[in-house]
Amino acid sequence: MNTITGHTGLTALLGSPVSHSISPLMHNEAFRQLGLDYVYLCFEVTEDTLPEAVAGLKTCGIRGFNLTMPNKNKIVELLDELSPAARMIGAVNTVVNDGGKLIGYNTDGIGYMQAARDAGHDLTGKVITVMGAGGAATAICAQAALDGVKKIHIFARPTSRFRERTQNLVNTINSSTSCEAVLHDNADTAALKAAAAESYLLLNATSVGMAPHTDASIIPDTSIFRPDLVVSDVIYNPQETLLLRQAKEAGCQTFNGMYMLLYQGAEAFRLWTGHDMPVALIKEKFFSQK
Repeated sequence: MNTITGHTGLTALLGSPVSHSISPLMHNEAFRQLGLDYVYLCFEVTEDTLPEAVAGLKTCGIRGFNLTMPNKNKIVELLDELSPAARMIGAVNTVVNDGGKLIGYNTDGIGYMQAARDAGHDLTGKVITVMGAGGAATAICAQAALDGVKKIHIFARPTSRFRERTQNLVNTINSSTSCEAVLHDNADTAALKAAAAESYLLLNATSVGMAPHTDASIIPDTSIFRPDLVVSDVIYNPQETLLLRQAKEAGCQTFNGMYMLLYQGAEAFRLWTGHDMPVALIKEKFFSQK
C-alpha cells in the first residue's frame, strides 16, 4: 500500500462515469513498484463542472490528470498550452501541471496502435473504418495516419458538435500524411457497407455499448461482418460489448479497449513522473483478459 506523506504528488482521472476505471489500480501499483511518492484518484466530473474542478486542482498543485468521457474536448479551452499532436487532434486525455502551466497531451492514439499490435494486427498499409468523432476517435485517426495506415473511413453524425473539427482533421491528414481520410455520415448505410467491405479493421470509438447501456451496438446491420474483418472497441467495460459479441459470432477476430488503456496510461505516467511504467508487471496484474 502506498504511504501518503506531506509531499505526495496528486494525479487523477476526471470524467463521468469513473467508478469502473482500472486507472487507479495501475497507476498506484506502478508508483509503489518504483517507490514514487504519488497517488492517483478518480473524480466524478462532467463538462459542466470541469472548469471549477480544473481550477481547484490547479490551485492545489496537482501534478497532472487524465480526462475521459465526456471531458476530452472541453478541457482544451481550459489549458495554457497543447502538444503538437493534441493541437492537431483537438482533444486532450492527459494534462501535466508544469509549475502552474497546464499542458495538454493526447496519448490515446499511441495507446490504441500499440494495443492493435499486441492483438497481432499491424495496420500499416491497411484500410480501416472508425465509428465516431469524439476525442478517442480523432486521436486514433491521427496516430493511425502518422503510423502509415493507407486509408481511414470516419463515420460521424451530421449533427455532431465535433463535425467541423473532424473535417479539419481529415483535411490535415490528407494534406500532411500519405494516408487518405474520408468523412461519412453515420446514417449512410450504403457507405458503411462499402467501407467495411474494403477495410481490414472496423473500430467503435464511441461510448455506444458501454456499461450500463450494454444492450446497444454502433452497428445495426451485422451483415457487414465477415470472418476476415477485425472488429475492435475502445470500450473495456464490459470487456465484451454487444458489438464484439456480434462480430465474434460472425467469425471476426476482436479486441477491446483494455490494452489501449494500459498503453495510453503508460505514456501519461512517463509525462508526469519522468519514469517508465513497469508495463509487463501492470499488464500481468490488472489486464488479464481471460
